[in-house]
Amino acid sequence: MFSSRFIRPAVARATPRPIITNTPSIASRFFTTSSPRMTVHIFETTGEFKEAIAKNPIVIVDAFAVWCGPCKAIAPQVAKWSEDEKFKDKIYFAKFDVDHLPDLAQELGIRAMPTFIIFKDGEKVGDVVGANPAAILAALNKQVD
Repeated sequence: MFSSRFIRPAVARATPRPIITNTPSIASRFFTTSSPRMTVHIFETTGEFKEAIAKNPIVIVDAFAVWCGPCKAIAPQVAKWSEDEKFKDKIYFAKFDVDHLPDLAQELGIRAMPTFIIFKDGEKVGDVVGANPAAILAALNKQVD
């Protein structure tokens, strides 16, 4: 049988709380829609990656993982740079999940997340390993100047 020390006594509530109907829904307070100008593209296949490298003169690829803290920390800054007038029409910003595309991660030699690889005219011209905003911005400026 159960000991009385493991059974919690029932607690009676004095009055039920009223339901307030004129407040915004919880969903509208916690979720926002994506920016229509967002220009960071997500590669779902290796074919999409190869097509983007072939079609665009300058491409920066962010190799990330959903469980990676530094990846989550740098992502908003990369999205902001992708919308910046200095880079917007000159650099194609893209990213892929290394766990979703392990073959591509191996092909590119990804050893740490996040890794940013810059391609110019289909050739790798540089990379930045880690969430280092100053180094990433310097690499972007080098390609635009």
